[in-house]
Amino acid sequence: MITGLQIRMARSALRWSVDTLANQSNVSVRTIKRMESSDGIPGSNAPNLKAIQSSFEQAGIEFIGTPDDRPGIRIGKPKT
Repeated sequence: MITGLQIRMARSALRWSVDTLANQSNVSVRTIKRMESSDGIPGSNAPNLKAIQSSFEQAGIEFIGTPDDRPGIRIGKPKT
């Protein structure tokens, strides 16, 4: 699972607004803002987290670490 901190980092690295992430993942702006308010695993349903993670991975973001051990991101090339 990805963390709220990783969502914020990935969005910042891609220079995506909350609206852009919402459009890419089909998750509401309100839900994304709620997820980002936590540093740990957001209290959200798994399909929404997976949709956000998949959107970032398609854009070239790799999630590293675990929620409890140095969660972070690595920036790579977008998947085609």
